[in-house]
Amino acid sequence: MHDRSSRRRSDGGVGDRARRMRRGVAVAAAAAVGAAGAVLPMSAAAAADPEVIEIDLAATTGDFQGGASGMLYGLGDDGVPTDAIVAGARPTNVTQKAPHGEQHPNGDPLEVERSLFENGGEYLMVNIQDYYPDWPYNGGQRPEDFDTYLEIVRTVVTSIVEESAYPERYVFTPFNEPDGINWYGDWDTMRDTFLADWEAAYTTIKEIYPEARIAGPGDAWWHGGSTREILESAKANGTLPDIWTWHELGRENLATFRSHLAEFRQIEQEVGVGPLPVNITEYAMRRDMSVPGQLVQWLSMFEDEKVDAQTAYWTFAGNLNDNMAKNNSANGAWWLLKWYADLTGETVELTPPALDAVDTLQGTATIDTEGRQATAIFGGGSEDVRVEIDGIDTEVFGDTVDVQVREAEWSGQEGAALNPPVVVADRVEVADGSIQVDVPNDNRHSAYQLVVTPPLAEQPEVDSTWRDVVEAEDTTLHNATVDHQPADDNWTFAASNQHDVSGLTSPDSSLTWPVEVPESGTYRLRVVAGTTVAGRHALFVDGEHAATVQYEAGFNARYRGSAEVLVDLEAGTRELSLRTSIDGSTVLPGSNVTVDKLELSRVAGPDAEVYPAHLARIDGGSVLFDGSATAGDVRLDADGAATFYVAARDTGYHDVTLDYAAAQATGLGLEVNGRPVEGLTAADAGRWSSTVRLHLAQGITEITVRAQDQVDLTSLRTVRAAEGDEAVVEVEAEDALELHGGARVDAVAEPTNVSGDNVGWLGGGADSYAVWQRPEGVPAGAYNFVADYANAEKNTGHAYNTDVVTRFLDITEEGGTTTRGAYRHNYSWQGFWTHTVPLDLTTDDGALTLGNASGWAPNLDRLALAPLVLDVANESAGSPPEVSIKEGARFTVGSDGTYRKVSFTLVAGAAGLDRLTLNGVEQDLGGAERFDLDKVTRGRFGAQRGENTLVVYDMLGNTTETTFTLIG
Repeated sequence: MHDRSSRRRSDGGVGDRARRMRRGVAVAAAAAVGAAGAVLPMSAAAAADPEVIEIDLAATTGDFQGGASGMLYGLGDDGVPTDAIVAGARPTNVTQKAPHGEQHPNGDPLEVERSLFENGGEYLMVNIQDYYPDWPYNGGQRPEDFDTYLEIVRTVVTSIVEESAYPERYVFTPFNEPDGINWYGDWDTMRDTFLADWEAAYTTIKEIYPEARIAGPGDAWWHGGSTREILESAKANGTLPDIWTWHELGRENLATFRSHLAEFRQIEQEVGVGPLPVNITEYAMRRDMSVPGQLVQWLSMFEDEKVDAQTAYWTFAGNLNDNMAKNNSANGAWWLLKWYADLTGETVELTPPALDAVDTLQGTATIDTEGRQATAIFGGGSEDVRVEIDGIDTEVFGDTVDVQVREAEWSGQEGAALNPPVVVADRVEVADGSIQVDVPNDNRHSAYQLVVTPPLAEQPEVDSTWRDVVEAEDTTLHNATVDHQPADDNWTFAASNQHDVSGLTSPDSSLTWPVEVPESGTYRLRVVAGTTVAGRHALFVDGEHAATVQYEAGFNARYRGSAEVLVDLEAGTRELSLRTSIDGSTVLPGSNVTVDKLELSRVAGPDAEVYPAHLARIDGGSVLFDGSATAGDVRLDADGAATFYVAARDTGYHDVTLDYAAAQATGLGLEVNGRPVEGLTAADAGRWSSTVRLHLAQGITEITVRAQDQVDLTSLRTVRAAEGDEAVVEVEAEDALELHGGARVDAVAEPTNVSGDNVGWLGGGADSYAVWQRPEGVPAGAYNFVADYANAEKNTGHAYNTDVVTRFLDITEEGGTTTRGAYRHNYSWQGFWTHTVPLDLTTDDGALTLGNASGWAPNLDRLALAPLVLDVANESAGSPPEVSIKEGARFTVGSDGTYRKVSFTLVAGAAGLDRLTLNGVEQDLGGAERFDLDKVTRGRFGAQRGENTLVVYDMLGNTTETTFTLIG
């Protein structure tokens, strides 16, 4: 007989008791559904006429492709965006400029290839014409001596072959938008010239790099006639591109793209080529970027047709085309991209209310039978959604399923979005292979992720945070203007409800609105707004000044971010007011902010999130659904890994807890943005919680859990631990730095979000630098270097893209090494962002030199050094159930694991006994402290001749497994 016990942590705290109760209820509910066919209460009924999406899980349409995650100039420099942001969104393909090209000051493929290919990218396309500095290229005229362009082609290809670490993963695009203003616009007169030039460029590329892949023609929009002629010529000359490309940009292409692709496939057949892979190398407009409900329509359309595609960029390079916030934060669209990247298995038929209809509810869905999970992403409508799912295989999912739906709301381009909340959590009985899920929705800007699994031990719960949302135009306005921002205008940045409020320039300008506050306490006001400066508003409550709202500068007044402030409110009807002045006569600096939406939410404690393991990205593991007390755990084999993308509102310390069961004494590997954390261990077999107090940067952190031996991972939990911030060493740059060369202290003018001075003119050469003498109590170790910085450098010559410039700061430890941090453009020299750079110190007292010998460094205000890890704690969940053999021939005949009959005594350890299974046959134990399982013989309680497995569960999920053999 062999016992294997596992335990869950029980520390007696309120949070742990709540988790324990939820787990117990989930287990009991699963048993009730299985026994009586009952259905737990579903989500609130949808509106009278919801929009219907139909999903047929039995009708597969091919392997999930994931290629619509591409982007043009989505990457700027190495570190812009951060690796965590790139890995989470996981663009499989991008287009960047030619190496060393002058079209833009950033976006060089040799600078971004590492971050792309190390974080899930598959191939990188290069617009060779972007070697030119001007737009249109060469003044819009084809060079009279075309050999001069072929020399550029040779230069670009040679650079990649000789300088890239990944030349085989590049795709060369000889021409970009040749049908537009770039050389070949009049097809009737330029046809023969283009065909000859295509052949010459193709041949030149292959001469230098025979293995090269080539893409084209790269048209700005679909042309059936020229497509046919190019294919015919390329077939005859042996110059067919490896990937066929064109652009689908305007909103109308949501209705026309499928017909364009069908025409292309028909032309291919008639010409006798292909089918060629297709990449729509630019799609969507300004109004779509950052908006989950808009982007999901494009993603689903391209995934449905199994083509790759890249979002266009209309602002600047290096921010995933507006689909992220700052340099390390998620906005609502980033979460949609992450959900899309998380899809696995095969796509299935999804029928929206209308196909090929602009600005309507659309979606895509997949089934992963091995992982026993079905997932859909959808959005774009303004009505409640009814999702009707058919074709559910009960052999895969069982007779009852758990459904969880999360909402990715639009948060503005620069507005950070935390882990999307659960808005629907249902346990549903499957009837004839079908279920129905109602999703409340009134926002065309939102997208949703729906996940179906067998019943989980920890059933998801709907987010219960109290929240009140009001549109700015619906408040009582004084000396302010309501502006219409039409959603059907391709070039208009999105606005909630298609309106915003501007003109807040007078001392008595204000927005005022009533709120029914449910209980006295702390609330967070979040204002979605846009401004070009670091502006301010005064928040009044019932006529009294309560707080100051500080806004960060943005791209323009309609390129929206968000500002947050905490305020204490008494229960009852309160009047809130945003004003441009505190005293009614003096306008606050930068008050001319365009306000879009106001959100008030209850703050019940420190930020806390749970990331279920079964929703992580799993490599070398599988989700367990073999029992309700462990259902949803992820079994990681040795060297298996689960990767989570954790969102933090604030830079600072967070307690990151892993809940898991170990099959034996083992250690866990933990990597934080690739940096190892030591000390996570389970002292013996059982259920454990390992908690690390980690310093996390604001925004997204990639956390990977690796198994040294087999572990069953339940979840990763985070709780903000602000008390740990006392360990951070902070200084003002102007006070702590010794300046050399041209580096100097300058005052920061209003409007600003810092006080006093900053250090500027760092870098620009080796002689201009600053030295930070190592503070006491900062020995060798892993740290985060945190700086409040400003960088508003840009080039201004491009026709419509803003050419922002990344500044770099080199941090050199005396006696150690140099670490380079990338500091993205942040719009204003008076406005400061906080950015975190990993810094590993190897000496105990070596001074830090800050500078940049090859370019200018950012301006610096506050500096901080924070140890990456403050503490690691490993706690057992308490003793598991005890299983012992009852002695005496009346109860047991046999010994040493082999019996003719055997009886067991089961005694609760950390919690009451939940149930037992004998070879999968279940018996409810109802929370008993002791239970006798008597006279187990073949055919009794599920026992069988030969080897048997008895598993005993307690109410916390602790288990004890016993194996024995029956003879006779």
